[in-house]
Amino acid sequence: GLGSPGHKTQHLQAPRGLRVDALIQLQRWYAAQCDGDWEHSFGVRIGTLDNPGWRVTIDLAGTALESAPFVAVDDSEPDVDWLRCWVEDRRFNGACGPNMLAAILGVFLRWAEGSGPMEGG
Repeated sequence: GLGSPGHKTQHLQAPRGLRVDALIQLQRWYAAQCDGDWEHSFGVRIGTLDNPGWRVTIDLAGTALESAPFVAVDDSEPDVDWLRCWVEDRRFNGACGPNMLAAILGVFLRWAEGSGPMEGG
C-alpha cells in the first residue's frame, strides 16, 4: 500500500511562487514541539477573515520562542497584500490579505530559525 515503508514518495513540482517549503518548515516546527504533552494544550491555528484574509495563531508557551523578542510587523497599506504580525500573551499572531498566508508563515519561520534550534537533537 501507499503507507508501506519501502514506498517512494513522488516529489511534485510546485507551481512557481508557491512556498511549499514554508508549510514543510511549519510542519517540522510543530512536530518538534510535540512531546506528548504540549500538543494537548497548545498548537497552531490557521483560519480565514471576512475582509477577506487569513488569521494565524501559534502558541509559544513551552517553546524556545516563549520569551524570544519579536519586532511587530505592520504593513497594512496595500489593499490586498496587507500583513500584520505581533506577539501577545505568549502567542504569535498574524493577519493578512488573501494572498499573504505564505508571507506570514515566512515571518514566523525566519523568527523561529533565528531564535534557537528548530528541533531538539
